[in-house]
Amino acid sequence: MLSDVTTPQDLDDRFRETLAALPAPAQRRDLADPVTDDAPLTGAQLLDLFDAQVTSRQLDLAGRWLRSFGEGFYTIGSSGHEGNAAVAAALRPTDPALLHYRSGAFYCVRAAQVAADAPTPPAADAPTPPADAPTSPAADAPDPDSEPEPAGSEAPVGGFVPYAEAARDVLRGMVASSEEPIAGGRHKVFGRADLAVVPTTSTIASHLPRAVGMGLAVERLRRLDTAGRRTGTGVRVGSGAGAAHVPWPPDAIVVCSFGDASVNHASATAAFNTAGWYDHAGLRIPVLFVCEDNGLGISVRSPEGWVEATLRAKPGIRYFSADGADPAGTYAVTQEAAAWVRRYRRPAVLHLRTIRLMGHAGADAESAYRSPAELAEDLDRDPVAATARLLVDAGVATAEELLARYDETGWQVRRLAEEVLGEPKLASAADVVSALAPRRPVRVARAVADAAARASGPGAAAREEAFGGKPPELSGPMTLAQSINAALADGLLDHPQMAVFGEDVAVKGGVYGVTKGLRDRFGAARVFDTLLDETSVLGLGLGAGLAGMLPVPEIQYLAYLHNAEDQLRGEAATMQFFSRGAFRNPMVVRVAGLAYQQGFGGHFHNDNSVAVLRDVPGLVIAVPARPDDAAPMLRTCLASAAVDGSVCVFLEPIALYHTRDLYADGDGEWLAGYPEPGSWVAGHVPIGRARVYRIGSADDLTIITFGNGVRMSLRAAAALAEEGVGTRVVDLRWLAPLPVADIIRESSATGRVLVVDETRRSGGVGEGVIAALVDAGYVGAARRVAGVDSFVPLGPAARHVLVSPEAITDGARTLLAR
Repeated sequence: MLSDVTTPQDLDDRFRETLAALPAPAQRRDLADPVTDDAPLTGAQLLDLFDAQVTSRQLDLAGRWLRSFGEGFYTIGSSGHEGNAAVAAALRPTDPALLHYRSGAFYCVRAAQVAADAPTPPAADAPTPPADAPTSPAADAPDPDSEPEPAGSEAPVGGFVPYAEAARDVLRGMVASSEEPIAGGRHKVFGRADLAVVPTTSTIASHLPRAVGMGLAVERLRRLDTAGRRTGTGVRVGSGAGAAHVPWPPDAIVVCSFGDASVNHASATAAFNTAGWYDHAGLRIPVLFVCEDNGLGISVRSPEGWVEATLRAKPGIRYFSADGADPAGTYAVTQEAAAWVRRYRRPAVLHLRTIRLMGHAGADAESAYRSPAELAEDLDRDPVAATARLLVDAGVATAEELLARYDETGWQVRRLAEEVLGEPKLASAADVVSALAPRRPVRVARAVADAAARASGPGAAAREEAFGGKPPELSGPMTLAQSINAALADGLLDHPQMAVFGEDVAVKGGVYGVTKGLRDRFGAARVFDTLLDETSVLGLGLGAGLAGMLPVPEIQYLAYLHNAEDQLRGEAATMQFFSRGAFRNPMVVRVAGLAYQQGFGGHFHNDNSVAVLRDVPGLVIAVPARPDDAAPMLRTCLASAAVDGSVCVFLEPIALYHTRDLYADGDGEWLAGYPEPGSWVAGHVPIGRARVYRIGSADDLTIITFGNGVRMSLRAAAALAEEGVGTRVVDLRWLAPLPVADIIRESSATGRVLVVDETRRSGGVGEGVIAALVDAGYVGAARRVAGVDSFVPLGPAARHVLVSPEAITDGARTLLAR
C-alpha cells in the first residue's frame, strides 16, 4: 500500500515482490561472458553494478532509518537514480567528477575503481573485453590462475566488500561525523580527493560554470609543452612560486551531473552557453555534462519533452541519451559519449532518464502533487530491479541469489550505520571554521620574499625583456592604474600558471587601461577576453584554480558582480570549508568599483555597495587607495592565493585609477614610484594590516576610512591642521578581515573616532568598524559619516548621496566640540 510518499517499506517490499516473480534462468552464464550477445558488459561487470546500486539503495534506506530517531541529518537520496553506476563504470577513475546529490551509486563505483587501482569495467574509449578477459577487480571473479568456473556455477553471495568504504563515507556524512573524509561533518557531500570527486555543496547548477572552467584549464595544461610535466598520474607544471601539481592526467575529461530542473537555472544556462561559445571559437573544453532527468524539481514538473528539447538545442554541445533503467545501454552510451569528449576535447551532454523514489527528501509528502498511479509506475521502473531482471534473464544469477546479496548488503550497511553513530561530531566553533580559510602570514611573506629574489636574480633578464628594457621602478611616479598594471606583469612573470581574463581585458587592455599591454607581453593563452557573462567569468576562475592555475579574473564593474555573486559565496568560499582543504580554488578577483567618477555616472558605474562581499566567510577583500599600496597588496593577494588557496577580491577604486594630485592641481602627491624587487620585502603589506597617516600632532582625532575616503580624509586633515588639530588618518586597506588591532590602537590614541564610510549607512563598512570598537570596549567618542541608503544617481545629483569632503570636516568638528 502506497502512503503519502513511497516509503522505505514500500520500496523494499516491491523489490522483493519483483525478484520473487522472476523465473529461474534457463541456463547459467559464465561470469566472463557478455550478458547478451551485443552487450558491452560481462556478467561479472553487471553484477558489480548491481552491488553498487544495492549499496546505494541500502544507504538511502539507512538514512531514513537514522532520521526516524533523530540521528540522521540528511535524507535526500539516490533511489531511482542508481543508473548512474553505469555512468561511473564507463568513465576513468581519474576523470574529475562534480556530482549531483543523487549520485550514491556513482560514488560507490568510483571508490571501488580506485581501491582496485585499475579501471572496472573497461575505460570509456576501450573496446568491449573478449569473453576470456579478466573480470573487474571489484567483482567476485575467480582467481585468474585457477581453472575457470564452468557455466552454470552459482554466482557468489555478497558483493558489498568493494563498496564498504564508500558506504561508510556516505553514512558518516548523514550523521555529521567529524571523521567523514571530505567535509568532516560540515555537510553531507559526495567528494574525496583520491577519487577525483570534487564536492559540490549546492547542486542547483551553481557547479556547472566551475566544470566549464575545469575543462578549459585541463585542456590548457594538457597543451603546455613543459619539460618534466608528467609526475605519476598528475602533471607538475612550472617552477618557483607558480608551480602547480595538477591532479589529473593530460587526457582527463570533466564530468558534471545535475538534475533536470537545474536545466532552467541561470547558472546552467551560463555554463552551457560558455561551453558552446568557446567551442564555436575553436577552444576546446572536454566536459561531459550528465543531466539526470526524473521529471521533477521537488514538486514542479519538467514539461514533457522540455529537457530533451533544451539540451538538444545547446549550440556546440553534442547530445547523447540513455535510459537509467537499462544498465547495459547506459554503459554503452556513456562509453560513446566519454570517448567522443576525450578524443575531440569538446563538450557533450548525456541525457539520462531516471525516476525518483521516496520523494525529494524525508519530509516530502508526494501525495500533495503526485497520484498513487504515478508512484506505482515509478516503482515498476525501479532501476535496481531492472538490473536484477537483466541478470536473471541472462543466467548470471538467480533471484534468490540476488536477494541474498541485497539482504547481506542491507545488514552490512545497517551495521556500519550503528558504528558511525558513535563517532565524534564537531565539538566547537573553532572546529567548524578550522578549514574555512587558512591564514599562514609567515609563509605568505616568505613567498613574497622568494618572488623578490627571483625577480632580482635568475628572473632579472626575463623581467627586463618583458618590460621592454625599462622595468617599472625606472619609469618614474605612477598612478594607481599604472601600478596595478606593473604588478600584474610582475605576477605573470613569477607565476607561470597565472592567467588574467575578463571582458575587454586583452586586446583593449581594460576599459580603464589597467591591463594594457599584458596580452602583447604574455600571449593570448595567459591574458584573454571572455564572453560577457560574470557568472561564467568567475566559473572559469573557479575551475582553473581547482585545476592548478592561478586565475585573476576581472569583473568590469562592481555592480556587474551582483548577478554572479553566488559563484563567490556558494562555490569559491565554500570549497576549502567543505573539503577540509583537500580541494581549493585560489583566485584573485579584480573588481573595478566604488563611486566618484566624474562625468560618467549612474549606479552601474558608481556602485558603492560591498555588503554582499563582506558577508562571505573567509573571503579576503582588499581596497588599495594609493599606487604605493596597490602593488604590494596585489603581491600579497597572489601569494596568499598560491600559498593558502585564498579567494581574494581586489577592489580597485575607479575614481582613483588616474588621479595624480592630492591637495592642489599639479602637486602630483597621489603618484608614487614603483618599488624595485629589492624593496618588496620591506614594503610587504600583510592581510589585515592598516596604514596610518599622521598629520600635525596626530593627537586630537582619528579618522578611519578606505578607498576614496582616504584622499578626502587627508584633504580634510590638512584643513584641520591649519586650525591646530592633529589627526591620524587610518586607511583600512582590507575590508575583510578588518584590521581590528590597528583600529583599536589608533582609536584609543585620541579618544575621538570619525568613521568615513563611502559605502551606505545600512550594511556599510562603518557598521563593522563601530562594532569592532564596541566589542573591544572602546569608551571614547565615535561618529560616522556614510553614504545615504540610495543607489547613486546620474550627474551632479550623486553629490547628495555620497560622502563629501565638507561632511568629513563637519563631522570632525562636531567630535572635537564634545
